[in-house]
Amino acid sequence: MGGYRTIVVGTDGSETSFRAVDRAAALAADSGATLVIACAYFPERPDPRAQDALGDDAYQVTGSAPADDTVSRARDRAAVAGATKIETEAVQGKPAETLQRVVKDRGADLLVVGNRGLNTLAGRIIGSVPLDVVRHTPIDVLVVHTT
Repeated sequence: MGGYRTIVVGTDGSETSFRAVDRAAALAADSGATLVIACAYFPERPDPRAQDALGDDAYQVTGSAPADDTVSRARDRAAVAGATKIETEAVQGKPAETLQRVVKDRGADLLVVGNRGLNTLAGRIIGSVPLDVVRHTPIDVLVVHTT
């Protein structure tokens, strides 16, 4: 596979999503593409006790710290898999919508996601991230068998 310039991969920090990161990183390494690792999150509601006790350091127990940690771990895995141009984004929002926004903002030409939720009853009834992005993303989508 060649010709891809910007590859976006979504991760939620799960081992299955990291398998998608590994595949995307290998593709980015093979094609010389920039790999953008994206993680959607919803900030936790701040606990007033944490804010009072920790002050400016309260973000470490609320908010986007877990998403930042997730993309950092994914970056490390991508580097091991051979990707050299790696960027990360922790973006507030629903996963499928967030991935589509990152794809558009970055002008990506490939989106990589894992297949978790794709073949479940809940995924068929209420939708899943891979199903939603396949239906609504106007670029190539690679669904990696991760489960």
